[in-house]
Amino acid sequence: MAISPPYPPYPTPPDGPAGGGALRHAHWWQRTWVRYGALITLLTLSGLVILALVRQQTGTEGFLVGLGLAVLPVPLLIAAFRWLDRVEPGPWRNLVFAFAWGACAAALIAIVANSFATKWIATATADPSGADTLGATVIAPVVEESAKAAAVLLVFLFRRRDFTGIVDGVVIAGVTATGFAFTENILYLGTAFGTDQLTGDRGIPSVTAATFFVRVVMSPFAHPLFTVLTGIGFGIAALSGERQHVRRVLLPLSGLLLAMGMHALWNGSSTFGQFGFFAVYGAFMVPTFGVLTWLVVWTRQRELHTVREELPAYAVAGWLSPAEPYALGSMRARRLARTFAKNHGGRPAARAVAEYEAYATSLAFLRHRGRLGRAGADFVVREGELLNELWRRREIARPALEYAGRVAAPMPVPPAAWPGHGFGYGYGYAQAPGQGYAPVQGPGHAQGHGYGYPASGPHPAYNPYRT
Repeated sequence: MAISPPYPPYPTPPDGPAGGGALRHAHWWQRTWVRYGALITLLTLSGLVILALVRQQTGTEGFLVGLGLAVLPVPLLIAAFRWLDRVEPGPWRNLVFAFAWGACAAALIAIVANSFATKWIATATADPSGADTLGATVIAPVVEESAKAAAVLLVFLFRRRDFTGIVDGVVIAGVTATGFAFTENILYLGTAFGTDQLTGDRGIPSVTAATFFVRVVMSPFAHPLFTVLTGIGFGIAALSGERQHVRRVLLPLSGLLLAMGMHALWNGSSTFGQFGFFAVYGAFMVPTFGVLTWLVVWTRQRELHTVREELPAYAVAGWLSPAEPYALGSMRARRLARTFAKNHGGRPAARAVAEYEAYATSLAFLRHRGRLGRAGADFVVREGELLNELWRRREIARPALEYAGRVAAPMPVPPAAWPGHGFGYGYGYAQAPGQGYAPVQGPGHAQGHGYGYPASGPHPAYNPYRT
């Protein structure tokens, strides 16, 4: 197959995707740097305030002890969520935002709102003990889960391209809850240390040791487990069509309600008798954790299957080599490709291969959404952007992936044997069941046709999957 380097086949106009007039006359608060500045300022101020509040309650020594103990589970949890996200890795800035929101903004909201509500209930009922119980089992779950869900909602609304399914929802929700639990653990462990300082307890019998065992050893996944339910709701909503408005609203709300319910059950376990905590832990927390872990791992495998299923269309059209779809659909082959590139070209080559893998995965997911009728209006433009990013890195990534495909992936099927798709060399169409046809342009035909289409091809703004 003759392949020549293409010009961008689906370029955006010089003034931007919407013509540029709106951007030139945008209000000052709509500018990107203003929004980023406001967000960073909000998180910084929240962090300073939460730092002062926690230090006030624990003391300097208690704060340092709590910080040292609370940080221990954080790398393990972040690594676990990052592992789940390896098929289509999201940008680090989303994870940094999620963790900072959970540790600063959500924690501040929870401390202020929980304290105010508990004091108000105690004053109104003249029953401080009952107010503490009600605050822990009713107020805290509602306030804390809503505060953490705000981070998932913000990523869902403003980073929509990075939020495409269940795994993305789980990762953002889990990292947010990890940040929240980190700050909360500092408070609890620092307070426990202060109590031990007053009573003179040391070692295993101390309150600090008991708090560390319950919160860090037995249940480091508690807060992530609750908020992941909200993330799953947003993830399923992300898989819904643009016109399914009711579903896109009800699913996240249902996930949030489930998170609140599980959180309330966990907080109320201490009121169920001497063994209530262990009963709830064994009967609800551990099974739920196991089921959600299975669901997320299964979803991860389905993502790899989607990559293997969708990318052969681009191999037939000439954008990928025949072995690449199968190599990109295997995590072992991806790792081998990065290692191969690093051994032969250093870290820059390995980084280029990793970027190639990420763009190819995004391309497969985009096409999958299109075949299901769930692609957005910018389908063709986005497809062109991803294809061009792949083409820029092909000289480095292709040899590495072909090597990895020979070593780790199954023997690729020749392009001509790929059934159900009428492709020839150059420009072709792939039939999408029930949704018409999706253009896939071969790289050898990207030049000399205006925007990269043949004279008879659709306009670049046309979305063949949009009903």
